Amino acid sequence: MNFSERDCTLENYKTICYMPAYNAELLMEKVIRDIPPETMEILNTVLVIDDGSSDGTADLTRRLAKEFPKISLLQHPVNRGYGGVQKTAFNWILENNGDIAVMLHSDGQYPPGYLRPMLIPFDSGADVVGGSRILFGDMRTGGMSRTRYYGTICLNAIENMVFRRKLTSYHSGYKAYSRNALEKIPYKSYSDTFNFDSEMLVGAIRAGLTIEEVPIPTIHGEGFSSLKPVPYGLSVLRTLVRYIFRRI
Repeated sequence: MNFSERDCTLENYKTICYMPAYNAELLMEKVIRDIPPETMEILNTVLVIDDGSSDGTADLTRRLAKEFPKISLLQHPVNRGYGGVQKTAFNWILENNGDIAVMLHSDGQYPPGYLRPMLIPFDSGADVVGGSRILFGDMRTGGMSRTRYYGTICLNAIENMVFRRKLTSYHSGYKAYSRNALEKIPYKSYSDTFNFDSEMLVGAIRAGLTIEEVPIPTIHGEGFSSLKPVPYGLSVLRTLVRYIFRRI
């Protein structure tokens, strides 16, 4: 589909919602059931990637697929990591002629009710869309710890200075990409870690792609994230150094 032609609506795009799933048996069903029916209608596929889970994630996915025919399952025999899952998803989406890829975490940290708002900017020229908790309001009211809150604010400020941008959020896992973005960003060379999202933004900036943001609420709490703030923050800073020296 040609994204330079803007007289179409979301229903004209082949949109794939991809869900990284690692030991998500207890949380994923609610996430899928919370996708609004009107949003499910415009999705071509809900692609669940089971990343070497040791629980019943794959069996749950197969059971839900009988009720929701748009669900498809891909399985990694071993855990490949957050970035590895997205590489698998992007490869599948490109091979199957997808127009838009939107990520929905299987643990409920990002509300399925915001899938459609995440897609709307593509109808006006966006290549990359990120959910921004800062645009929505104070992230601490959604349960974000003081450490994560101030760490996020500081990292965003540093990244805007380095990238010469004015984005409000570089570290949201609510992301969506056009086919054009997936074709131009060299994602296969990126890490398999949680730093993958940051590297994708670097790739988008390098390629001169249009990046838009959508307000999303903060949902933080026990069981929602395995991300360790300090190692993650250091990995982001390493990415910035690599960007400055044009190593990425």
